Amino acid sequence: MIDFFKHLNEDIACVFQRDPAARTKWEVMTTYPGVHAVMIHRIAHALWERNWRYMARFLSFMGRMLTQIDIHPGAAIGRHFFIDHGCSVVIGETAIIGNEVTLYHGVTLGGTSWNPGRRHPTLEDGVVVGAGAKILGPITVGSRARIGANSVVIQDVPCNMTVVGIPGKVVLPVSRRQIDKNGIDLDHHLMPDPVGKAISCLLDRIDALEKQVADLGKIDAVMNSSLYGDNRPEKLH
Repeated sequence: MIDFFKHLNEDIACVFQRDPAARTKWEVMTTYPGVHAVMIHRIAHALWERNWRYMARFLSFMGRMLTQIDIHPGAAIGRHFFIDHGCSVVIGETAIIGNEVTLYHGVTLGGTSWNPGRRHPTLEDGVVVGAGAKILGPITVGSRARIGANSVVIQDVPCNMTVVGIPGKVVLPVSRRQIDKNGIDLDHHLMPDPVGKAISCLLDRIDALEKQVADLGKIDAVMNSSLYGDNRPEKLH
């Protein structure tokens, strides 16, 4: 019971770090379905671990009716877990979620097989999954990776990488992220833009080329001055 309240306080505290719309603890506790779903899941998972399977499934069912978030009681979820908005999130039985993970609405951590055993994804610490993304099968999403909105991921994702598209493709490493003294990623919501990055690189290259042309012009002027003095070719006519 002590662990339950400890996890509840941590889950509420992480909301203020990741949602600027959150104002008071009472507001988060009473109006955030993502917090309600996680709170109910922690109780259901404890029952599941003690082999009270029907009670765990029934509690999970009631949680889905209340929050529109479907978390199987067998799923293992770490600390500081936040589901933002939450509607239509589905987390399968053998899913494993690490610490400091954020999911947005419409995310599915699903399976691709009817075979027993591990069939759902593993999300390591610090992963952020954008709205509508589907992560399918017994794959692993490495720590601090980001999954773009509406992506479909069916292969392992390395740590610190960003995945977008259908099927999901790795497009850009995560860099220059602001980490606070507790190791919490303050830029978890910032999704890198590969197209914008490419345009930025082109603009930087154009600036560099213009600088080189300007420098060549200065060198040419100096050389003409040293060779001809005041009798430069343009003054001989």
